[in-house]
Amino acid sequence: MKHIVADILNQALAGLSELTEAAADLSVAATVERTRDPAHGDFASNIAMRLAKPARKSPRDIAASIIEALSDSDQVEKVDIAGPGFINFHLSPSAFHAEMESILSEGERYGRQSPQESPKILLEFPSANPTGPLHVGHGRLAAYGATVGNLLEAVGYPVYREYYVNDAGRQMDILGVSVWLRLIGMDGIEVPFPKGAYRGDYIREIAASINTDGVDTVTADDVLSDLPADEPEGDKEAYVEALIDRARTLLGDGGFNHIRQQSLDSIRGDIEDDLAEFGVTFDRWYSEQDLTGGDAIDKALAVLEERGMLYKKDGATWFRATDFGDEKDRVVVRENGVRTYFASDIAYHFEKRERGFDQLIDILGADHHGYAPRLKAGLEAMGYKGNDLEVKLVQFVTLYRGGEKMQMSTRSGEFDTLRQLRAEIGNDAARFYYVSRSNDQHLDFDLDVAKSQSNDNPVYYIQYAHARVASVFRQLAEKALQWDQAGGRDHLGLLVEPQERALMTGLSRYPEVVELAANNRAPQHLVHYLRDLANDFHTYYNAHAFIVDDAALRDARLYLISATRTVIANGLAILGVSAPEQM
Repeated sequence: MKHIVADILNQALAGLSELTEAAADLSVAATVERTRDPAHGDFASNIAMRLAKPARKSPRDIAASIIEALSDSDQVEKVDIAGPGFINFHLSPSAFHAEMESILSEGERYGRQSPQESPKILLEFPSANPTGPLHVGHGRLAAYGATVGNLLEAVGYPVYREYYVNDAGRQMDILGVSVWLRLIGMDGIEVPFPKGAYRGDYIREIAASINTDGVDTVTADDVLSDLPADEPEGDKEAYVEALIDRARTLLGDGGFNHIRQQSLDSIRGDIEDDLAEFGVTFDRWYSEQDLTGGDAIDKALAVLEERGMLYKKDGATWFRATDFGDEKDRVVVRENGVRTYFASDIAYHFEKRERGFDQLIDILGADHHGYAPRLKAGLEAMGYKGNDLEVKLVQFVTLYRGGEKMQMSTRSGEFDTLRQLRAEIGNDAARFYYVSRSNDQHLDFDLDVAKSQSNDNPVYYIQYAHARVASVFRQLAEKALQWDQAGGRDHLGLLVEPQERALMTGLSRYPEVVELAANNRAPQHLVHYLRDLANDFHTYYNAHAFIVDDAALRDARLYLISATRTVIANGLAILGVSAPEQM
């Protein structure tokens, strides 16, 4: 409804030649906000104060001129000046009635803006390493990323969702040797298991499923001969590295890679299934192996070289990251000729832009806090704008059960997986709670509250509002009554109770909340809005009967609660949460 006020103000300014120049670069819509106190109207504009300096007039004088120039509108009941020059707009009941009609006529489209062709957004998330099942921390990244994508699409942006699979490099070697050790353990060859390897039960399950055709058998002496002690003083990774080298020697690169790839495929398949069941899907799973095995990195480095952004030092090749505000220059090729992870990262993001995406959004864990400056530096060095990349960091999750804090560690195996969490509390509660707080705040996840069927559980409280509306319509049918929707629309003027006005006001805020949440990548705004809307509905439900004898009033109230059901369902759909008909 903000557009009503903005349109009226624009029309007024068009007739005020003395303010035309002062308002030339001003977004009128940006001056309009909802009032916090209903006594001050529905919307307030600070346009008079924004124009005071360029127009060289007092804000109150400007406000008076604007009000005088306002055209009569049946959607505005009253306009007044407050404080230093705020213009307050009191909308008429007919404005809210028109909004209710829009809700029911547009249905699932209500609150969504028309699709546009640009900017094309590539949203990358959660890109968890394929070294084990997704844990509850990864779940927050997935839920946040999926919801941000839904919000961006709701406001019209074309969104492409991508999962970057880190399936190359040392971590894959550690995964491969972890599975290999469990595999030979099944043949009775007991080797001290490295503290730096992956230890969860899922490693044993993968080992049991491995196809060992073409993999040479080994003896305990073959494996253990001349190995260093596990985690010796000063080099905690020596033992696991020695085992990786030993596995490659005994099995050959082909044999070791056979085990490693099967392990990777098993975990990746589990991740894909887990996310799909969680309602999180992607347009592409982008393999790091494809990046490193192709010429993308060479192309990116060639561009940097051509632009004079690389130099040699101590046998390595360095990128001049400090020229673009990074804290230090970065190595892209080590002295042994091996390209660094940073080289892969900037090549991947260069390749994203080369694919035609205008805006890149990376959703990453909080441990990637130094990631953005160096990647933006890489993009700028290759001729793109650093602001083309937006990195959103998602803070950690602390899981509580029975008041006790739970421990999570992929390598030790002491963690609760996303799949376990979903099985315990359901997808709806998980999706909802993961985005209930800002991504840059830690999330304490109380399983007992998430499972409760009470008003203390906000997802239950919101879904219950939707189910209550459905229940009212079932009761209507049981009474052999019918809802005259057109009659309800025509008699919305009968809705004069305070709870009815509060509910209509809340419903009319929905498009603004969706836009705010999308622009700020902040799903929690939608969460809080739905909680407030559900509260408005439950208050109304407890105060007034809907199926009354007066048919006109009954149809009008049913019209209002039907609009409420639509908005709740639309909001929950963006969050990836179901809207049940009964509970």
